[in-house]
Amino acid sequence: MWGKHLSCAMLQIHIAKLRKRNPFWQLVGSQAVQDICQRIEKAYQLFFKHHKKGVKPPGFKKLKKYKSFTLKQAGYKFLGGNRVKIGKHIYQFWNSREIEGIVKTLTIKRTPLGELIMVVVVDDGAELVIEFESGRAAGFDFGLRSFLTCSEGFKIESPQFFRQELNVIRKACKNLSRKQKGSKSREQARKHLCRQYEKIANQRRDWFWKLAHQLTDQFDVLCFETLNLKGMQRLWGRKISDLAFGEFLQILEWVAKKKEKLVVYIDQWFPSSKTCSNCGHVLESLELSVRQWCCPSCQSVNDRDENAATNIKIVGTSTVGLGDVRLAPPAISA
Repeated sequence: MWGKHLSCAMLQIHIAKLRKRNPFWQLVGSQAVQDICQRIEKAYQLFFKHHKKGVKPPGFKKLKKYKSFTLKQAGYKFLGGNRVKIGKHIYQFWNSREIEGIVKTLTIKRTPLGELIMVVVVDDGAELVIEFESGRAAGFDFGLRSFLTCSEGFKIESPQFFRQELNVIRKACKNLSRKQKGSKSREQARKHLCRQYEKIANQRRDWFWKLAHQLTDQFDVLCFETLNLKGMQRLWGRKISDLAFGEFLQILEWVAKKKEKLVVYIDQWFPSSKTCSNCGHVLESLELSVRQWCCPSCQSVNDRDENAATNIKIVGTSTVGLGDVRLAPPAISA
């Protein structure tokens, strides 16, 4: 009612007293505990700011359900031979890539299968300089039927990995529900279900990485619309989760940064589907079921997705100062 809650500083002072009395709180460094308080503070701020949109206050988890903790300046030390010292213990890890730059944070995550993943955030000190060598730009429109529709005349279909494995998931869930709680067989069934979900996530992530490299190899400027993922999730649920637009954009931004390409987002409320890309006429309304419409001004027939992708490109390139861009021939098959 009044927007009041325990502040981050008050929580940190309280937990600092608990750490002195309870040995359990001393298993991790003090900064890891402070980071938990900062997470709670951030969640409350989001709740007070967007509670009218359905955002809920932070929920408290059981100990066994907590999946990660973060160490900042202290509490860890990297040793030679891919070893890291956390607290008083030394752990061996497999290094997926060399750690270059100044280490800022170290996060330990636990997967549902019990595997531990170490995430290191570094500051390499490099400034991103984007040079448009060819000026190739394209606009992309997300869709439920086609994953991406490009302004250059091609579409990319999503494999929908979750839909392909839906029967396997249902069978695994049914097998889990039949096991007695607390039994060894139930734990085995739970891990089997986790492996199926992990397989789907890995397949989807692998496809995203390959697609991101293909798009950044073809275009220098990639223009997208700003999506309301929460609202789309409420409307279409499992379909949006399977398409995973947000995860793809995160991967694309990372790849584009490495290749010195640019990802541009246009305003969320720009009527890209209702605006004619030929003359600029804007319709008053356009139902989602209408896939093609005729412009009453110039009499041109516009495909809904292709027209939106073209408008996204026009608006996106205008924001970065690319008025006259060269169209690249489509080189990506659906």
